[in-house]
Amino acid sequence: SHASIEKWWQLRTTWRRPPFLKQEDTRLNLKDLALESNPSDHPRASTIFLSKSQTDVREKRKSNHINHVSPGQLTKKYSSCSTIFIDDSTVSQPNLRSTIKCVTLAIFYHIKNRDSDRSLDIFDEKSHPLTREEVPDDYYKHDPDHKHIYRFVRTLFSAAQLTAECAIVTLVYLERLLTYAEIDICPSNWKRIVLGAILLASKVWDDQAVWNVDYCQILKDITVEDMNEMERHFLELLQFNINVPASVYAKYYFDLRSLADDNNLSFLLEPLSKERAQKLEAISRLCEDKYKDLSKAAMRRSFSADNLVGIRRSNAILS
Repeated sequence: SHASIEKWWQLRTTWRRPPFLKQEDTRLNLKDLALESNPSDHPRASTIFLSKSQTDVREKRKSNHINHVSPGQLTKKYSSCSTIFIDDSTVSQPNLRSTIKCVTLAIFYHIKNRDSDRSLDIFDEKSHPLTREEVPDDYYKHDPDHKHIYRFVRTLFSAAQLTAECAIVTLVYLERLLTYAEIDICPSNWKRIVLGAILLASKVWDDQAVWNVDYCQILKDITVEDMNEMERHFLELLQFNINVPASVYAKYYFDLRSLADDNNLSFLLEPLSKERAQKLEAISRLCEDKYKDLSKAAMRRSFSADNLVGIRRSNAILS
């Protein structure tokens, strides 16, 4: 009716959005929250494992300061004007042994500093044991140490001949699972969660993927049906999002290096030789040429409004 329309118009003209509550700000806040809650999707969000490790790192530094203990930096090699020390790990070709050590340390901090014990039956080792040995009744009470986690992951990577890049992607999928499914990695489920992440990462990343039946040869007592079911649940919990952007991969790599530095997990440093310098230069040129070819191919396929700026205009010929 005319009266209701007039009343609505009065309300619309008299109400004003408070200056501190703008629609654009609300959208930005929601976007920031999404970035913070999904570190495996967005390069600006902090990795969960590095945040969980900071408490222990601060306590360790405080204890060393109180007890006058050297942090172990005196044995570290530093570059000089005459000698450059460099390790054999790069973001495109990480060192396998060092990467597995860092990834398993990240998993260790996930378990140690978990918020609660939220889990799902598909990952519970009591319901789905990996071995025929009887699982103790108090299996959920004892946190595994770093060496135990390292031996488990190293055995899988060595037997399946997986790469260091696969280990980093494994950690990305693990944190994505914890975020999407809203669960925790704890003593009762860590082996099956790690196994599921490795299984998926090896199929997505490596050209020659390891089949589920091959993992049954490594873990003698697990069945193919169990592996298939766990893989299916893992994918569903990830909402079939197996994409790992290059920026996210690089963030996880450098955060793992920061984790190693905080925990005195030193990478093997060697003096930079002439042959190594030439090899690094050749790799750099190869990557640069590859990216140039990709950009040229992308330019040939389509032009956007941004690309039109660089197109040279020809003079019109009037006849």
